[in-house]
Amino acid sequence: MKVELQGVHKYYEARSGPVKILENINLVIPHGDFVSIMGPSGSGKTSLLNLIGCIDKPGYGKIFLDENDVSGAGEHIREQIRLRHIGFVFQGYNLLPTLTVLENVLLPMQLSNRVQNKAEQIKQAMAFLRLVGLDARAKDSVLKLSGGQQQRVAIARALSNLPGLILADEPTGNLDERSSKEVMDVFRVINENQHITTVMVTHDSKAASFAKRVLYLESGQLTERRLV
Repeated sequence: MKVELQGVHKYYEARSGPVKILENINLVIPHGDFVSIMGPSGSGKTSLLNLIGCIDKPGYGKIFLDENDVSGAGEHIREQIRLRHIGFVFQGYNLLPTLTVLENVLLPMQLSNRVQNKAEQIKQAMAFLRLVGLDARAKDSVLKLSGGQQQRVAIARALSNLPGLILADEPTGNLDERSSKEVMDVFRVINENQHITTVMVTHDSKAASFAKRVLYLESGQLTERRLV
């Protein structure tokens, strides 16, 4: 999936007046790119990710996903885009503790009804668990897994509806260095082999170095930087 932002601004209302979060963001992320977005806390990184992911709308400006303008789309359309075309990975994993590993990965397919045959759903979910190295743990409770393993389940779940875009918000934020590398290795393999456009917000320069490009967001402005 190609992502393009044209003159995007985002403000939040406060008692003292509008607070600028993003100002005149212009960005093109080609299909199959892997981009890391870095910047200080409060710089608007998650806000930018939410705009790309159709969770929020810009104050003004245009956002295109595969040439389709989603800037002013209604909630129902944005919900369908999120469910069918975007995979989300969060810092806190957001797995359902009452479900098994396999059941967590199956959930997006069941909600979207994209794959109607149950046997095909399981086959597809197991393929993605195999990709992240956890097919042997399919029947286990997610509570039996380490943090790194839970995050890999979350990645498999994000892939389960065959999205064109993966958005990851601090995916290594709760992990130790070894687990972080394992998770980032999975992201890199998926991007290289599946050619899924990937956009990741992170504070971790080691995690950011796995991306093809590193962007830096500060004071609402976006620039491209090389990691030293």
